[in-house]
Amino acid sequence: MKVLGISMGRKNERCDIYCKQILKGAEAAGADVQFINTVTMNIGQCRGCGACGNPEDGNIKCILRDDYLKLEEMVLDADGIIIAAPVYSVGIVGQLKNFLDRFGAAHDRASMVAQQEERLKEGRTPLNERYFKPRYCSYVAVGGAWTEDWTAFGLPMMHLFGCSQGMKVVGQINANDQGRKTSPFLDEPMMNDMYAMGEHLVKNIGVPYEETTWFGKEGTCPVCHLDMFVKESGNSVCCPVCGIHGTAEIVDGEMKISFTDEQIKRARNTMIGLGEHHAEIGEMMKICIPKIMENKEFLDEKKKEYAAYKPQWS
Repeated sequence: MKVLGISMGRKNERCDIYCKQILKGAEAAGADVQFINTVTMNIGQCRGCGACGNPEDGNIKCILRDDYLKLEEMVLDADGIIIAAPVYSVGIVGQLKNFLDRFGAAHDRASMVAQQEERLKEGRTPLNERYFKPRYCSYVAVGGAWTEDWTAFGLPMMHLFGCSQGMKVVGQINANDQGRKTSPFLDEPMMNDMYAMGEHLVKNIGVPYEETTWFGKEGTCPVCHLDMFVKESGNSVCCPVCGIHGTAEIVDGEMKISFTDEQIKRARNTMIGLGEHHAEIGEMMKICIPKIMENKEFLDEKKKEYAAYKPQWS
C-alpha cells in the first residue's frame, strides 16, 4: 500500500510539515510512504492540444516535457494521495491548477472506460490497467487569515484534483489562521489531527467507495463535505463542487439543505456523474462538427482576420 504526500508550499514550512505529519500517521498505520515538494518543479499549463487523448501504446502521455511527467507517474503509482497546498489569494496555488488541468482531462475515468471498450473490441493495445485502480485522497489547504472566508476556495478547488479520475476523498482540513498560530509545532491539536488523518486515510484504502468513512468537518454537502452552494430557482440549490442539486429550507430558524440519494450517486467524481459529462461531450461533438464543416469557409476567413489583428499601444 503506497501513500504519496505532495506539498506545494515553501520547503520545510507549513505545507511540508503538515504533509509529513499526515505521512507519519499513514506510515504508523502500515503504509509505504513517499514525500515530494513541488515548489521548484516546472509544471506548465495545459495547451489543449489533445495529443494525450488516444495513445497507440496504451500509455497516456503529455507531449510537454516538463516536471508534470514525474509527478504524474508518482500519482499513478500511489494508492493514497495527500496534498497540502497554500492559499495565497482565496484559492489554491496556481501550480496545482496547472497539474490538475493536464492530469484530469487526460485521465478522465468515463472517457478511459469508453476508450478501453473500443480498444478491446478492435483488438488494439488496451490502456494501462493502472489508470483504472481506485485511489483515495486527503487534502489540506493552508492559509494565513483567521477568517475562513479568505481561504474559501482552497479546499473546493483541491477537489478538482481527483474529480475526473473518480478518486475518493476521505478527509480534509482547512488549516487557516496560520498567521496567528505562527508554527505548526505550536499547535498540538492541529498536528494531532493531521496525524490522525493519515491513519484514517490508510484505513480506508481498499474499502469500497460507498463504505468509506469521513475525517474532518461534515459540511453541508454529503459528498465533498463543504458548505459551499449556489442558489437556483425557488428553494433549489446546487453544490458547485459536486454538481448535485438539493433543496434548502428553514427549520427552527436555521437553513437545512438536503440531497436525495439519486443526486448523491451522480456527483461529479462518480461513474454516473462522469458518464453524464462524457455523454454531454459526445452530443456536443455531433452538433459542433457539422456546424463547423457547414461554415468552414466563413470561419477560416474570420480566423485570418483576427489573427492579423495585432493592436499595439500608441
